Amino acid sequence: MPGGGKPPLRVILCSPRGFCAGVVRAIDSVERALAIHGAPVYVRHEIVHNRYVVDSLKAKGAIFVEELDEIPETDAPVVFSAHGVPKSVPEDARVRNFITLDATCPLVTKVHREAEIHFRRGREIVLIGHAGHPEVVGTMGQLPEGAITLIQTIEEAQTFIPRDAGNLAFVTQTTLSVSDTSEIVAVLRARFPAIVGPHKEDICYATTNRQEAVKLVAPLVDAMVVVGAPNSSNSQRLKEVAERAGCGYAVLVQRAADIDWTRLDGITSLGVTAGASAPEVLVEEVLDAFAQRYELHVETMAATEENMFFPLPRPLRTSEAAE
Repeated sequence: MPGGGKPPLRVILCSPRGFCAGVVRAIDSVERALAIHGAPVYVRHEIVHNRYVVDSLKAKGAIFVEELDEIPETDAPVVFSAHGVPKSVPEDARVRNFITLDATCPLVTKVHREAEIHFRRGREIVLIGHAGHPEVVGTMGQLPEGAITLIQTIEEAQTFIPRDAGNLAFVTQTTLSVSDTSEIVAVLRARFPAIVGPHKEDICYATTNRQEAVKLVAPLVDAMVVVGAPNSSNSQRLKEVAERAGCGYAVLVQRAADIDWTRLDGITSLGVTAGASAPEVLVEEVLDAFAQRYELHVETMAATEENMFFPLPRPLRTSEAAE
């Protein structure tokens, strides 16, 4: 700043933030496949919802496609993204004799298994989630058309008419807001007391933990920056949670270049977090941008400790052991 020192800014880093175990596993799966097989490695859909991560993997030899029909005949491996895929996708891959590696997050796979069990037991299934999200498309695609009804809002929960009110079950998208989901579940339980839910809600541990950290920090700061992609469901929810928890201004940015500095005039305190698919290097980039304008006093506020780990898909583990 011309004419004097920089103004002070108290920065509270939310902990945990950024990569979760499922994202680490998915990215490592692509990198491990590249190391074993060489380039190219094909990836169906963005491996995780973060442009920086996708571009980094492209530079190493990964080729991203939306559908398998974009892939030529090849001996190169094809990786399924962390969000999961409909059953038709691995079937199509088998028909074309592709080598496939499933990087679906184990917590998403758990939801798929729950839905299959309910279906085998003859229950009509409600999925609480957002239409068009790859995870929702993948979950609904585990079962025949019509077996799962998507409910996105409290209003839809209030007007939903099941085939048999006494034979219902629900599952949820893992990256939703805990409060949003609980409100919809409460409506369903009130209307259909016999509805069967998961033993533990399907909201993933990382989604819950990152939201809890934001709830701690948001009331203490003038503004909250969430580092993440606009198509990342868990990142969008972090921004909403910050606003609900009392933060006057919350913004989702992919990179430091996205920051609108005019909206931050006069702040003396700032919260910073990152969605589960955002790498820590982008958090550091954002902090560096603030450090050019402010004298930072950085502290961390932790909601919980995370030590979750998911092993790589089995074919990649076997190759590692053989080396």
